[in-house]
Amino acid sequence: MENNIDTFEQSIAERIKHLRAQGNLTLEQLATASGVSRAMISRIERGEASPTAALLARICAALGLSLSGFFAEDREIVSPLVKRQDQPTWRDPDTGYVRRAVSPPYVGSDVDIVEVNFPAHAKVSFPPHAASRGMTQYVWLLEGSIEMTTGAGVYLMEAGDCLFMPVGDGHTFHNPTDTPARYAVVLDHRKR
Repeated sequence: MENNIDTFEQSIAERIKHLRAQGNLTLEQLATASGVSRAMISRIERGEASPTAALLARICAALGLSLSGFFAEDREIVSPLVKRQDQPTWRDPDTGYVRRAVSPPYVGSDVDIVEVNFPAHAKVSFPPHAASRGMTQYVWLLEGSIEMTTGAGVYLMEAGDCLFMPVGDGHTFHNPTDTPARYAVVLDHRKR
């Protein structure tokens, strides 16, 4: 799995640069839209820095994408099956959480499924972003405990619990325990 993570992380710099160019955005414009400094975006694009989950979410929102949309690379081949070894994974350099895109891309569905392995004491905040307003997600805790903070409140989740929330309002994932947690996110891209 480590090689899969390393290989996938190498493409992040190229993907950001490609999407920025595709949107005809300068570094300065992307920095202003995302609230991420021009210098940091430049370092990420050159492969000198790896973005944290929160930072990448802000860049994606400025590019008009969700994290799932960002990780779904432009491909012409569509298959209803994606083998586990072919599912892209990414490790957040700040918290160490590992995100795996489970669902096959480009099959015509508005739903993405993501699995996250969340280390003990990890905390990740995703700020509100207009590009995701109207999109929703379920967080289904498979193992461990997490504390979810959303616009509607704070929820302590145990294995088997499922929480529904809007994506664009911002939220925080926190594992307050000494053991890792594992959860699935089912993201619906349709805007309501």
